[in-house]
Amino acid sequence: MANGTFATAINCMDGRVQLPVIHWMKEEYGVDYIDMITEAGPTRVVLRGTDKEKESIQSKIEVSTEKHGSEVIAVAGHFDCAGNPADKDDKIDQIKSSIEVIQAWSPSSKVIGLYVNEEWQVEVVEQ
Repeated sequence: MANGTFATAINCMDGRVQLPVIHWMKEEYGVDYIDMITEAGPTRVVLRGTDKEKESIQSKIEVSTEKHGSEVIAVAGHFDCAGNPADKDDKIDQIKSSIEVIQAWSPSSKVIGLYVNEEWQVEVVEQ
């Protein structure tokens, strides 16, 4: 087991959303580190990606949960995403659907949804 406590974020590769998600999760869950799994438009990949893309995310979740002891997994979408352009309502729906998929991949984890808005603030997506 790694030193320190961990949570996991499946986040966009867009650098603008990295720190808001990291800071929010560290504060909300009192963990030391966030394992960041990044994709261009992560909800698009979770919902409509190739089997290989989905398996890559799943294997990284396994490392985070099994080797780092992460118990919380966030899936995040954001305003102005180049990898998955969609309006906020569509993005929220995608995040909710992604939560269900990820929960099936990692049934013992708590899976949450996050949306990073146009002011780069984190909003919780209620399931």
